[in-house]
Amino acid sequence: MRQLLVFGERDDAEEVAETLGEWFPGLGVPRVVRETLAGEDDAEDAQWVVVLDGADGVDPVKVDELVERYDGWREDA
Repeated sequence: MRQLLVFGERDDAEEVAETLGEWFPGLGVPRVVRETLAGEDDAEDAQWVVVLDGADGVDPVKVDELVERYDGWREDA
């Protein structure tokens, strides 16, 4: 199962990825990628996404609480 954690700031995405890697060592450190919003030409409108591959066994409540602290959200992919 793949989940995407979406943030407005790169630093937030990187901190969340590192934290999740510590909390759930089986994940390793999740990838952080930049995603440009559809129809947006301005690079500042890009979002930062933490990609959780193989998120089985990851507590979704803990993930949601962490993501909310950084003003992000979770999407199932």
